[in-house]
Amino acid sequence: MYISPKINNMNIQMVDLRGQYLRIKNEIDQALEEALDSARFIRGPIVTRFESALADYTKSKYAIGVANGTDALQISYMALDIGPGDEVITPSFTFIATAEAAALLGAVPVFADVDPDTFCLDPVSVEACITPRTRAIVPVHLFGQSTDMDPILSLSSKYDISVIEDNAQAIGATYKGVSTGSIGTMATCSFFPSKNLGAYGDGGAILTSDSELETRSRIITNHGGRHKYFNEVIGLNSRLDALQAAILEVKLKHLESFTELRRAAAARYHSLFEDIDEIICPYEADWGRHVYHQYVIRIKKRDELTKALTEAGIPYGIYYPVPLHKQPVFGGKANSIPLPETEKICNEVLALPMHTELTPTQQERIADIVTTHATSLIHG
Repeated sequence: MYISPKINNMNIQMVDLRGQYLRIKNEIDQALEEALDSARFIRGPIVTRFESALADYTKSKYAIGVANGTDALQISYMALDIGPGDEVITPSFTFIATAEAAALLGAVPVFADVDPDTFCLDPVSVEACITPRTRAIVPVHLFGQSTDMDPILSLSSKYDISVIEDNAQAIGATYKGVSTGSIGTMATCSFFPSKNLGAYGDGGAILTSDSELETRSRIITNHGGRHKYFNEVIGLNSRLDALQAAILEVKLKHLESFTELRRAAAARYHSLFEDIDEIICPYEADWGRHVYHQYVIRIKKRDELTKALTEAGIPYGIYYPVPLHKQPVFGGKANSIPLPETEKICNEVLALPMHTELTPTQQERIADIVTTHATSLIHG
């Protein structure tokens, strides 16, 4: 849930897409002109070139461009032949797409709890969810930080279960020196405009180093066939178009510098809040690099703070106000163990503006409102 303010004298935005575009405008415009001149809007060399660059960046053997991040999840499940009655373990504290894509295939999302520090899957909770019907574990690298993957991979090996990394929010993050997206059996990316690597429309990708899964995924994206009018399996029409690939190719070249801008902004927030006990800043585990897709604090009496932010004209987001296991669509359908950390987190999290164009002055204004409210809690 994102709240946009009615008044914002400093022009503070949750995500400043226009500002970032102006930073690289000449490169973007040139890339779009190349794509338009080629008139190869579906598949074609620009898409292939971006897929190769993305695979290299994530240290995966293969990258398959698709229409959006949700399709990337569904196609990954389909490539692994996950269907009716199969169980897929996901966090409840995440965006619905992770579970929705499995449910669309008749599979059953089974929700595990998360670690209270990282907000990512708790391996102990995951193991409690495993049954003979479990086919996949889907760790979500939430808000830009990797899940603790070694225990997840151990469970994968112990029970012969596939691991699909939901890397929609964490491209560029690492785990023990390894790029997220290259650790599990498969991984998925979203290029929704607000993501760290965002298109100017929808887009997504599947990552894998398994040649058979790469082939199966490509077939599924193309109506279930390798060649036009020859269909082998039931598939989808899900392709990354050349215009978006052209934009993403440019932005991928800047992703490392964009990541450092986000990390610098996070460090400024940390410094501004370091003496405020009532605010819990994002935790960065020592096993990897956090890329701060969101800067999510925890605070008691959140509703009072959101009122203060709104009055000051400062945008904010609540990711996520309702856990998936309490969503009406999944009521009574998912076999869920108790999820105390998830339910507590949902009542306390609040995302502050975070993007590549955020200035120290803007952050000081944001922090002034947040710390004033937090300090008032001591006396209230």
